[in-house]
Amino acid sequence: MCGIAGYFRNSGSVSLSRETLERMTASLGHRGPDGVGYYTDEAVGLGHTRLSIIDLDGGAQPIHNEDKSLWIVFNGEIYNYIELRRELVQKGHCFSTATDTEVILHLYEEEGEKCLERLNGQFAFAIRDVKKSCLFLARDRFGILPLHYATSNGILLFASEIKAIFLSGLVDRRIDPIGFDQIFTFWSTLSGRTAFQGVREIPPGHYLNVSAGEINLKRYWDLPIFHAEEKNERNIGELSEELGELLEDAVRIRLRADVPVGCYISGGLDSSGITALVKKKFNHRLRTFGVRFDAKEFDETEHQDFIVSCLGTDHTSILAGNEEIGARFSDVIWHAEKPLLRTAPVPLFLLAYSVRQAGYKVVLTGEGADEVFGGYDIFKEAKIRNFWARFPGSRLRPLLLGKLYPDILKDKRFSSNLERFFGAGLEKFEDPLFSHLIRWDNTSRIKAFFSQEFRDAIGDYSGYDEVRQTLPSGFDGWDIVSKSQYIETSIFLSNYLLSSQGDRVSMAHGVEIRPPYLDHRIIQFMRGVPSRWKINGLNEKYLLKKSLERMLPGKILNRPKHPYRAPIAQSLLSDREGQYSYREVMSENSVREAGIFDPRRVELLIRKMKASRYPGEFDSMALAGIYSAQVIHQQYIKHFSSMPDQNAQNVTRTMSHRDAGYSNTITYRSDP
Repeated sequence: MCGIAGYFRNSGSVSLSRETLERMTASLGHRGPDGVGYYTDEAVGLGHTRLSIIDLDGGAQPIHNEDKSLWIVFNGEIYNYIELRRELVQKGHCFSTATDTEVILHLYEEEGEKCLERLNGQFAFAIRDVKKSCLFLARDRFGILPLHYATSNGILLFASEIKAIFLSGLVDRRIDPIGFDQIFTFWSTLSGRTAFQGVREIPPGHYLNVSAGEINLKRYWDLPIFHAEEKNERNIGELSEELGELLEDAVRIRLRADVPVGCYISGGLDSSGITALVKKKFNHRLRTFGVRFDAKEFDETEHQDFIVSCLGTDHTSILAGNEEIGARFSDVIWHAEKPLLRTAPVPLFLLAYSVRQAGYKVVLTGEGADEVFGGYDIFKEAKIRNFWARFPGSRLRPLLLGKLYPDILKDKRFSSNLERFFGAGLEKFEDPLFSHLIRWDNTSRIKAFFSQEFRDAIGDYSGYDEVRQTLPSGFDGWDIVSKSQYIETSIFLSNYLLSSQGDRVSMAHGVEIRPPYLDHRIIQFMRGVPSRWKINGLNEKYLLKKSLERMLPGKILNRPKHPYRAPIAQSLLSDREGQYSYREVMSENSVREAGIFDPRRVELLIRKMKASRYPGEFDSMALAGIYSAQVIHQQYIKHFSSMPDQNAQNVTRTMSHRDAGYSNTITYRSDP
């Protein structure tokens, strides 16, 4: 994967200098430390920082077609590029590189915007079409890779990360109160919005066509919809066999690279399944990477060591200590470009660094399995609460909850509170958002810390209403599991998990993650599978387990899901001094200056957290959210001009010591 940035002069007389384009592109150096290149003409500028994975010697970007009427900068991987290239060659297309990037360009030349339907991969790219005088921007189906844009003075700016757009000097840096309202409700902004006013994100499965005076955003893909009568009613054996074949092929094509490919492994079902497929089917000498924690409640070392021993991989694990998590939290915020309600992205940030230090650029991961196969507790909670709402007098109510959280219900102090928590809002069971309301309502309580001025800026906006308006036709008739899966996938997966815990923390160190479970063929198949085979009773990911039962030991296969989390209060409220300590960013003066939160309430929260031996879930999320929002203000609003990315500086220094080659309006510089 790489970094892309650029502009299109859509109208008006303002133009961008070459120096500005270089500055925007250099800020993405961490995404592509292996090279940098540019294309410019009278209307368009394209910048690219390269992470070389395929065609290491010949894949410099931007890349053009035969007559130079098309130019592309690309971030991502197209896994079926070999098959597509073969087809395009048969149609007469001539290739000058062995890259997947050039395949996109010729496929666009052949099929136009419909080329997106043919691509199996993760991508964000920009194509300059000289003949049509337009710029074509596109993002993959799930939003695995980021792509932002903004308009100013007749110019459209785009980039992999928002910091590059700000470095154009054309877009004001202002926090978006509506974006923050969404983050402090759904954990992320809703599709298309960011944390900053005036900066948009191309939604997953969309493309943007920019031509003189017009900007058209269109959807080319959405989660497939199957009505009850269209569901695949074959027996579980046949379904698991087909899923197994799809998984194997998804892994096979994601191993295509001219550099070594490793795997993340936690000790859970999802990452263990991918690792087992790679080890047993494709690569007997496999390198794996994992995280350990100081705190036992977060640590999975026992299970991680067990599966590593069973599979015989060459394993590296890092210890994510509380102090290190707190010290690196602000670095993660700089890359995430939005407030976070958890510290969980930080250990993954540290892990990606260790991967790069080991000489690896690519790892396969288990992201997406919970959303696709039905693994989250929220799906099972929705089933239970839906049953409670329909049968309020049933004696099974506490028994069902006991199956879901047996350890918690052993303690009488918590059992009554837990039933009261999940029993709230049962009268809303016909609301299409029923499965998520209880969690979103709980998260929304953090907004009580907002200052009055910030609340006034939000006004009467309702994120719930916005989500309801985007639900597909016929949604009310779906079963409760299908509803909750759709909501979780369309909001949480793309906008939080694949961003803050995925691309942003891995590409901070130039490491590409590849999630085989998000192969769109698997999604198509699983959307047609009846919900009972996803969650069988309360047995989550039932079909996935059936498909992997020959690959994994029972101890891993039948292990209860362990949510991935990291310590919050223990890490953020440390006694360390210096930049971005909680004493600095959450001081009364800093909070008052930012204007987002009420200083008095923030101070009371800190006192409460420091006095508590076991901080609650809500208070912990509030602490992380407020802390990170304050860091966002410091980094992007107050001190942005003095916050250059260190990796971008390194890339710039590297560039200045290399020979430059020129060809008309394209310049490319890279390591020899």
